[in-house]
Amino acid sequence: MTAAHLDPARKHDFVFLIEAVDSNANGDPDNGGLPRTDPVSGHGLITDVAIKRKIRNTVALINSHEPREGYEIYVEAGTALNSQHERAYTAGAASDQKSAQEWMCRNFFDVRMFGAVMTTGKRDKQAGRVQGPLQIGFSRSIDRITPLDIGITRVTPTKEEDVKAWNERGAGGDAKGKETEMGSKHVVPYALYRGTGHFSAPLARRTGVTSDDLALFWRAFEVMLEHDRAAARANLALRGLYVFTHDDAFGRAPSHELFERITVKARDDVSARSFSDYGTVGVRDANLPPGVTLTTLIPRPA
Repeated sequence: MTAAHLDPARKHDFVFLIEAVDSNANGDPDNGGLPRTDPVSGHGLITDVAIKRKIRNTVALINSHEPREGYEIYVEAGTALNSQHERAYTAGAASDQKSAQEWMCRNFFDVRMFGAVMTTGKRDKQAGRVQGPLQIGFSRSIDRITPLDIGITRVTPTKEEDVKAWNERGAGGDAKGKETEMGSKHVVPYALYRGTGHFSAPLARRTGVTSDDLALFWRAFEVMLEHDRAAARANLALRGLYVFTHDDAFGRAPSHELFERITVKARDDVSARSFSDYGTVGVRDANLPPGVTLTTLIPRPA
């Protein structure tokens, strides 16, 4: 990682690749937890919310081992959002919405980086709306995916009455019961997702983002999948992280033109079942626009 990547006065655009092997990168609660899929093309999707959740969790995990002021997480499981921005007033640091917003930016990493809508709750205890400098789009799989619904058996039922009824039946009783319960696990055999992100230096100046914030963001992004393991997310891996850094705040070239320099060729002949099936990721780093540099953070240089 270079000093340029840690400079909040510069614009940064990045491309990342996430691999899923027999895993569910992002389940859809409206579809029974199946992997999210574009119903028209059949490509897999990972939402921006899912990626930001992993980053928040990782930052919180890092901060629990290396405590520092100003790195709390606003959108935290089990915590009401209204109580979070009301803290600015109860702490005596805010007398109006503007000062409350400044307090929130100073104390919460995800408010500084991702922004937040803090206009709910009591009218005199609100903190306004913050537009965050760091934004991530939906990730889309290179090829169509084939979601699998795999049945599993659990040896213990959920309800105590089922255990009792089963035991009574085993003793000659007529009561119904069950010894086991069936469930399901949703995965894709293989998928490689491509996503993009943007960092706006002018917005970062408004929220007070520092070089330490950027350093923590890149660190959390690189390891977020390593500390988000679960039965259905056992084999997720960050296969690529490519950062375009501009030498000024507003950028030297459109991000979509830069993103086109990172390519992964879809497989038309066979279904990909490993990262090597795609061959080499295309990285066109020659003749970059003036003032733009490209650095590959993942895979790490040999």
